[in-house]
Amino acid sequence: MSISQRELFLRYVAQTSPSPLLLEIEKAEGIYLYAPSGKKYIDLISGISVSNVGHRHPKVLEAIENQLQKYLHLMVYGEYVQSPQVLLAQKLVENLPNHLDNVYFTNSGSEAVEGALKLAKRYTGRSEIISCYNAYHGSTQGALSVGGNEYFKRAYRPLLPCVKHIHYGSYSDLTKITEKTACVIIETIQGEAGVKVACSNYFQQLAKRCKQVGALLILDEIQAGFGRTGKLWAFEHFGIVPDILVLAKGMGGGMPIGAFVANRAVMQSFTYNPVLGHITTFGGHPVSAAAAKATLEIILSEQLAEQAESKAQLFLSYLKHPQIRQIRYKGLLMAVEFESFNLLKKIIDKALDLGVITDWFLFCDNAMRIAPPLTITETEIEQSCELILKAIKQVYS
Repeated sequence: MSISQRELFLRYVAQTSPSPLLLEIEKAEGIYLYAPSGKKYIDLISGISVSNVGHRHPKVLEAIENQLQKYLHLMVYGEYVQSPQVLLAQKLVENLPNHLDNVYFTNSGSEAVEGALKLAKRYTGRSEIISCYNAYHGSTQGALSVGGNEYFKRAYRPLLPCVKHIHYGSYSDLTKITEKTACVIIETIQGEAGVKVACSNYFQQLAKRCKQVGALLILDEIQAGFGRTGKLWAFEHFGIVPDILVLAKGMGGGMPIGAFVANRAVMQSFTYNPVLGHITTFGGHPVSAAAAKATLEIILSEQLAEQAESKAQLFLSYLKHPQIRQIRYKGLLMAVEFESFNLLKKIIDKALDLGVITDWFLFCDNAMRIAPPLTITETEIEQSCELILKAIKQVYS
């Protein structure tokens, strides 16, 4: 008797929870995932804000296929001149403020956070790091250290020393940023807290305080970047520019890649005392870099960021139900809040049965995550909302 894929998964693949979703997918296309049975699912979470241009966008596939004909890994990052990295860095810099003109490529968002923290400490010569309560910056030790939820941290202490936390959006907490502070790392929009959005004045005061004391401002746009919020970069909503910008998730069109971007003078700190101040073997892998360049070009040419707000408004107009307490959003990063996790979990499970994939947030488990591919159409939005409302109705009936 043959062993099923599900049984093999549970037997041989390391698990992250006692109850994985166990959704088996054979193919993906656009906003849809397909099970071996042929059942079609609408992906309303984009693999957690990854598939901003949809699954298997033809231009991303073309870029991958073209690079496959040339070379894969050649050498550890930073030694060889590799065209995919060079062209991607150029494209990123061309679409960022002048101050952000130097790109360090990594494999993931957590790695980008690690590099950004190291860079801030190296450049300033300081050790104190400030982050926010209910922040999520990744699961590696340094990234976990600046995370803002003790539940996920307590089993792994001791973590990085000299880390302090402030409340996102709190003006009074800005005084905690001092001449001892190397950097403040903050999500431009708090994702796992359930799409919390501070006002422009707060960010401007935050940037001003960092400049006053000589601390670097690191903006984590791992979830919010690449058009997700209605701007190419979320910080554009708030009239500020970070000292270091952290990117990943939606960057690669489905391929693994991350980056942190800073001014060249800051980034040069990694080149001496010690030399090779930050190293990665696979960072900016040629195939991932080629896919990322194609992804950025798609977002720009198809004006996906510009469409995010109007598409969000469609979700708001359709998702009306007495049990929906509120909807927080910035572009197509949305949190639909219900009374409790137990209720939401039933709705999510029912929606999955009906063919719609949603999720909750790590630090806001009574809110439904909606972050579809930016390519989703008006018709697909309407269909998605009809199925979610049907799920809500079935749960409450």
